[in-house]
Amino acid sequence: MAGVLVLVEPGDDLSLQALAFARALETPPVHALSLAGPADVAAEVLYVAEAAGPYAPAVWAAAVCELTRTLAPDVVVAAGSDRGNEVLAHTGARLDLAVATNVTAMHGDVVTRVRWGGSLLEEARLLGAPKLITVAPHAVEADAGGAPAATEPFSPAVTRADEQVHVVGRIEEHTEGVSLAEAKVVVGGGRGVGSAEGFGALEELAALLGGAVGTTRAVTSAGWRPHTEQIGQTGTKIGPDLYIACGISGATQHIAGCRGAKKILAINSDPEAPIVTRADYAMVGDLHEIVPAITAELKRVLG
Repeated sequence: MAGVLVLVEPGDDLSLQALAFARALETPPVHALSLAGPADVAAEVLYVAEAAGPYAPAVWAAAVCELTRTLAPDVVVAAGSDRGNEVLAHTGARLDLAVATNVTAMHGDVVTRVRWGGSLLEEARLLGAPKLITVAPHAVEADAGGAPAATEPFSPAVTRADEQVHVVGRIEEHTEGVSLAEAKVVVGGGRGVGSAEGFGALEELAALLGGAVGTTRAVTSAGWRPHTEQIGQTGTKIGPDLYIACGISGATQHIAGCRGAKKILAINSDPEAPIVTRADYAMVGDLHEIVPAITAELKRVLG
């Protein structure tokens, strides 16, 4: 088989982005593999691993390798998430192949990928077969595609050594409203907000817009907001329709997290701040005056 094999996770928007990327390669057929149960995806065939158990990177990599040897695809694709990057790193080690991560485009054996926290794009030639790549978050639009895939059970051969490192439990922090990664509007606050209490105005604006609140590393390090709200290279990578950045200077690491935003509105007292120069729109002034004014006008318009 020529074509593409995509590692997917049920209900994961980044997996849908990886599938959309794979379909755009125009090297059919596109097959999918899930080790976390059935998934509603559009592909030729969805292989669902039986009794996969809790997440174990070596187990997932063993399954990807086995199916890759069986199907002989041209390209193996995964989402550019922590999990996708980890599994393909294990896969590359087992198949003795290089892995290109955070890819935004692919033409033949040449890939374009994000480097240095989003500050540059690199073109590289990826040798070997199949090509192993992960797709940079929000590099393409998630697309459910066409008809759901036909499902086939798949029982990969794994060893006890593969199962030694695995997830034993998860502690989920309870959050209200829409998640940061999926929000269509994000209101972000940086050091310029001034205090934990200063985020009250941002929360009110985000609630009016049906969005989520995000932060910078400086804010989480100060203990004003939880790390789960951090946007950046070591936080969440977002791709909203609108990102309102309040009191954020725009360090490279933060830009790496918000570069997927379709539009950026920067509210900052410094007209030379990096985030202002990158923004589609900018309001220069005191955010403590501007944000409440926007909120008041929204309330008036929305009644």
